[in-house]
Amino acid sequence: MNKPVDKKSDETGFQTGNVVLISLTHLLHDIYTSFLAPLLPLFIARHNLSLTLSGLLAVVQRVPSLFNPLIGIMAERVKVRYFVIFAPAITTVAMGLTGIAPTYSALVVLIFVSGIASTMFHVPAPVIVKKISGDRTGMGMSFFMLGGELARTVGPLVIVAAAEIWGLKGTLKMIPFGLAASFVLWIKLRHTPIQDEIRRDGVKINYPGLFIKFLPVFISLAGITFFMGAMKSSLTLYLPVYLTGKGSELWMAGVSLAALQLAGAAGTFYSGTLSDRIGRRTTLVIVVIVTPILLLLFLKSSGVISFILLIAMGFFLIAPQSVNLAVIHDLKTAHLPFVNGVYMMINFFINSVMTLGVGAMSDSIGMEKTFAIAAILGFGAIIFALRVPAKEN
Repeated sequence: MNKPVDKKSDETGFQTGNVVLISLTHLLHDIYTSFLAPLLPLFIARHNLSLTLSGLLAVVQRVPSLFNPLIGIMAERVKVRYFVIFAPAITTVAMGLTGIAPTYSALVVLIFVSGIASTMFHVPAPVIVKKISGDRTGMGMSFFMLGGELARTVGPLVIVAAAEIWGLKGTLKMIPFGLAASFVLWIKLRHTPIQDEIRRDGVKINYPGLFIKFLPVFISLAGITFFMGAMKSSLTLYLPVYLTGKGSELWMAGVSLAALQLAGAAGTFYSGTLSDRIGRRTTLVIVVIVTPILLLLFLKSSGVISFILLIAMGFFLIAPQSVNLAVIHDLKTAHLPFVNGVYMMINFFINSVMTLGVGAMSDSIGMEKTFAIAAILGFGAIIFALRVPAKEN
């Protein structure tokens, strides 16, 4: 089998150049999907939405993730580099048009399209990263997730600035950048033989058997995602709504979200690399204990202390993502695209349900109490973190 070659790979097989390229692709794509959270206050005002309906937008964006296993199967049979190349363009156009969507229904359709593009990108990309990370899977996933988290730092700043200057129509001015990104990726990746690494043409595969084989791992990671999901949804989606509701300006809410995501980028980068050294399980246990404590302290604080706690919380809140991906890609199977697709389907589905739940509960009892309940619920993740495999299967 021909493997992508990087002359700068180290003795562990870690191909720095290729890993950075895929991570930058992740950055470019996710900048646009990150527009939703900071624009929620404006969408709520324009379309007169309840928090439940606004939360439904995030769910709609994730609905295509239910097809992740099918995308994983496709990734073993087609040239998946084209998914990676064209996803930024599709996402950019869809999210760019949200600012002029005349109705809530039109807004839902556009966000759904962006979700389809996101699914087409996120299933094959980590598999590619695994292939080019050699023995340092945790570090490779850290680089990959760093791109995504930096996008959620840069994205809110960019779109809030555009909205402050041009209003919601400012989203249109973002479209050319995404189209240019896809063009650059076309130049860089169109001749890269990624599909040769993961194709399984002509081989009959027992996909249900694969699912059952790794079910204990899926359950452990699903438990962590479920119990951490309410906190993640509260802070990464509803933080701007929460802060503006307490009197903050939109730009300050956007800056706070960017700070949270920047801290999350650092957390996801260091957690994956750290897990290569101290183990996946140990890293996850530390994270799931610390995060809910920080959220409870954040809710009782104000001023500078509140901002410091927000940054600390961001560092731990997003950290499980790169570690969870490393756990999945540690599994000894020749069919990682499918296994990764199943994991991402579970991950996105649970996060979607928790997002909708947080929105509905916030409508019912208020955001302050909802955030507190999310923090208490977070301690349940400890049980499942302790069940994560300590070593490769």
